[in-house]
Order: sequence, then structure tokens, then C-alpha cells
Amino acid sequence: MALLVQFDQAGTHRLIPAKYGAESVLESLPLPSEVLADLSELDAATNERKIAESGGNTAIGPGELLLGVPEAHIVNASFTHPGPFGGRFHGPKRGAWYAGFEIITSIAEVAFHKRRFLADGRIHGKYAFEYIDFLADFSGLFHTPDNAEQESCLQPDPVPQCYGASQSLAIKLLFEGSNGVVYPSVRRPSGTCIACFRPALVFHPRRGQRYVLKIEAGTDRVESEVVPD
Repeated sequence: MALLVQFDQAGTHRLIPAKYGAESVLESLPLPSEVLADLSELDAATNERKIAESGGNTAIGPGELLLGVPEAHIVNASFTHPGPFGGRFHGPKRGAWYAGFEIITSIAEVAFHKRRFLADGRIHGKYAFEYIDFLADFSGLFHTPDNAEQESCLQPDPVPQCYGASQSLAIKLLFEGSNGVVYPSVRRPSGTCIACFRPALVFHPRRGQRYVLKIEAGTDRVESEVVPD
């Protein structure tokens, strides 16, 4: 049975594609104000984050999401864009905030999924992807899987089928009031990850450095470098 443990960890790392760093991509479009207004209205009607912030998501609503704090849109997006199959510790209806305790752990996790993207698309060659490192602090009681749960919940593949046991555990813990799960990284076993279930517990989200990840399709190699200011 998952153990409840006090975790205090400052400066955890979540890598987010740089293109999502702005409040809205519409901000950068050189269009007349009336056109932007119409596009913003359309965006609000189709954007999962904005729908949830206005009360249109039954899995997570405005009472849980952040409002009026720096980087609220970044945090809220992680809970309102869960993906069609969910992730390791969340289902397809409600997301979670994932982060690595170490930047190298976050790089390993992101690189794995980017390699899968290239492989699924039968894309060959070497590609560079730019990310923003979002830092956040955590302090509170979080669950950590016991040995048996680690065996069943931290299977490396096949994705997404290997998420079955961990999603079941996460849903059970969520509805029991859990704050989230701290667990060994699957893609870098010596690292540690957190999946936070509660937006309000993503404390002091802030932007760190920009990174470029260079990934070659069909290999396990990843090169990372900091983008100069």
C-alpha cells in the first residue's frame, strides 16, 4: 500500500516546449485588434484550459485551478490537457503536474517521449527541440509506491498500456484526497519524479533556463545545452 510521506523539495524541473510559454500564441500575431478579438473568442471556446477555467470541465474546475498568480496558465494547462491516453499517474480526463527533482531526470523523461514521437512518425535524422525549464517547490504529504506497487506501476513499456496499474492507483489516491505521488523515474532510475494532483500545491512556479535538446531518431542519445539569454 502506498506510503504517506512528508516531502520538501525546492526547485523541481518541468520542461515545457518553448512555443507554449506565452499565455496564447495569438499574442504574437500581427493582426488588427478586432480580428484578434474574434480569434480569442474562438480560442476560448475550444481551448481545454480556458473551458476548465470557466467551469466547463467536470473533472477539474475553477475552484481548484490557479487564478491571478504568475504562470497560472502554465500550471492549469498541465491539469486540463491530460492527453487522449493520460499519463503514468493520470487518466484522460484530468492531468497532473509532473516534474523531476533533477534537471537531468526531466531531460531523460522528455527525450524518451520525443523519441517515441519520431519513431511513431517514421521520422529519421537528428532534430533540435527547445524547452523552458519551469521550476516549482513542493512541501507536504505525498504518497510513494511500496515495492509491489513500484513493480506494477513503473513498467517502462509498452506505452500507454503500461500505464494501466499506475493510473488505477492514481485515481484511487486522488479520490481519497492524496496530494500526489513521488516515485523513482522510469527513464532515469537514479532520479526522482513527482506527479502532483493539486494545482494549489505547485508552489512558486517560475521560469528557469531554456534548453535545446538534440535527439537523433532511432538512438538513445540526447544532447542538451542551455540557450544563452
